[in-house]
Amino acid sequence: MAASDSSREARGLTGDELLALPAVIDLDTSNRALMIGRSTGYGLAKQGEYPVRVLRLGNAYRVVTADLLKLLGLERPQAGGGQGDDRSEPHGLAA
Repeated sequence: MAASDSSREARGLTGDELLALPAVIDLDTSNRALMIGRSTGYGLAKQGEYPVRVLRLGNAYRVVTADLLKLLGLERPQAGGGQGDDRSEPHGLAA
């Protein structure tokens, strides 16, 4: 492993990196985001004490990214660029 690879794993993820994650991530990526070690993260998941909901799919642990972002106080930008609560606004599909 190159030095840049090990230093990248040693730090957490930036806000932009977090917001670019797919809908579901592996436990190692979630551990990086939370800046907890691999053994600690897997131990917490196994005991059902991980800070966000963990899905067990066969032998793999997965974390729903939206749950992780909520814990970290981050939100994905809304489709169309708006970040406010525009539920009362028309959707703009009509001509």
